Amino acid sequence: MGLDLLIKNGTVVDGSGKPRYHGDVGIKSGRIQEIGKISASAQRTIDADGLIVAPGFIDGHTHMDAQVAWDPLGSCSCWHGVTTVFMGNCGFALAPCAPDDHEWYARCLEAVEDIPTEAMMSGIDWNWETFPEYFANVGRLPKGINYGAYIGHSALRMYVMGERALDQSATEDDLAKMAFHVQEALKAGAIGFSTSRSPTHITPDGTPVPSRIADWQELGHLVDAMAQLNAGVFQIGPDIGSGEKARIFFEELKKICLNTRRRVMFSLAQTSQGDDPLPFESQLEFIDQVVSEGGNVWGQSTTRSINAIFSAKSYLPFDVLPAWKEIRDLPLEQQKAQFSNPEVRERLIKDESSMKPRDKVVQGGGAATTDPRKPDYSNLFVMRGVDWDDPSVDDLAKERGQHPVNVMLDLVLENSDQVFVQPLLNENPDHIHGMLQHPRALATFSDSGAHVAQEMGSSLQTHMLNYWVRDKQAFSLEEGVRMLSADNAAAWGLTDRGLLESGKAADIVVFDEKEVKPCIPTVEKDLPGGARRLVQKSEGIHYTLVNGEVTLEDGESTGNYAGQLVKGPLAAG
Repeated sequence: MGLDLLIKNGTVVDGSGKPRYHGDVGIKSGRIQEIGKISASAQRTIDADGLIVAPGFIDGHTHMDAQVAWDPLGSCSCWHGVTTVFMGNCGFALAPCAPDDHEWYARCLEAVEDIPTEAMMSGIDWNWETFPEYFANVGRLPKGINYGAYIGHSALRMYVMGERALDQSATEDDLAKMAFHVQEALKAGAIGFSTSRSPTHITPDGTPVPSRIADWQELGHLVDAMAQLNAGVFQIGPDIGSGEKARIFFEELKKICLNTRRRVMFSLAQTSQGDDPLPFESQLEFIDQVVSEGGNVWGQSTTRSINAIFSAKSYLPFDVLPAWKEIRDLPLEQQKAQFSNPEVRERLIKDESSMKPRDKVVQGGGAATTDPRKPDYSNLFVMRGVDWDDPSVDDLAKERGQHPVNVMLDLVLENSDQVFVQPLLNENPDHIHGMLQHPRALATFSDSGAHVAQEMGSSLQTHMLNYWVRDKQAFSLEEGVRMLSADNAAAWGLTDRGLLESGKAADIVVFDEKEVKPCIPTVEKDLPGGARRLVQKSEGIHYTLVNGEVTLEDGESTGNYAGQLVKGPLAAG
């Protein structure tokens, strides 16, 4: 019998970090059958001459729990070479969920992820209650990429405790019920249990999400429930509200790491916000110390800054101001007509002068767009490309002799799609480089599916290849591919993905190493009901294969949805 698909004449970068080599890749029944010089016939042959053939990339930190219900492609991750994602991070999930709580869960996700409640209520068929039912539903949906999932702490707490989850400690009975559901989820295929202590994670009422109400004893109890089954990853969003809070966070996390010996993951986050912020070097030292004492802990790193994204088609930093709000509620062309009026501009600049001053509060993309402080225009950049070298609004204001607001309005009038970028976390490229060099820092913190009109991290993988590999030459291509594939597969314990080897799943990305890069994000109205979100595609990726099927050609869907569930060890097989 011949092959289903043959990729010929490519340059194979197999994910191991070993030097590239020239070869063919033969695929049969969704798996790699042979690599080398292949003469066998195939139903389809792809000529990859001059192109890199690499394992599909794995993104371990996404929030696509709702999006998977209406978006079979898995965008925007799919456009950046990603073939496998893990969702349900930071305690945010859609299961378990009582039937009467659907709208509250949707409202809570709207507060965090910026997906309108109406979009979720219309785009999701809420046909589950427990995690096993939710995960089985995801398994039935058409999927262009592979999905694994955590059971999320905030969802779990609300399911077991009801409204008490928002302001009370768990009772012994609550803990027993939550532990049961964690173990039930692991047996059904959950990759682990996730939670958050991040001060940026709040409910629609501005109060802490349920996971932040829990004490550390509760967290220890639930992670121990995984330890009893010798399975499951514990993922946690750190408390970076101040240096002191971060130090307490890591002291408590260390206890859980060493007491349970479970695999633990947290987000590496360096910021100039907050009071005496903890430097990333201290976070890496924490990893080294815990590992030296027998723990198994990993940091999740971005490959560029985490940014609030502003645009006339989504948010501007001034939208909450009275003079701005009456204009921003108008259709875009009418807004632009107002922005062209010198008298209107005078009012807008006057309103800008009354904005809240910057303070010590740590903001993520959500708060930075919906509860903004007066911009630091030297830290607000005019996006002209994707090479991390854009001018700031302050630069242009000085160059033009204009008020920064006038600069921004002129740019909007010239280009309705103009994007402005405000770095919030991991602002300094040197800090990110320091993180990525650590052997237990995973290039995987994209947040894809979150803050859909406020942030855009889905290009983590193509930014890695464009900026760190090709432009800065901080890593070889072999190293960069390994960091995006095999390293992540190993960290999550995936044994059949992340490497190009005979017998492994044929998740493959074929790209031009000289051309691969992200595109500039745009605002599109493609959510259910026409709601808006940021969309970022890429250039230079010619083919993406998932389980042996070509799902994308030159960024366009083929209509093949070959994605599968990626299950934890208790349900794999």
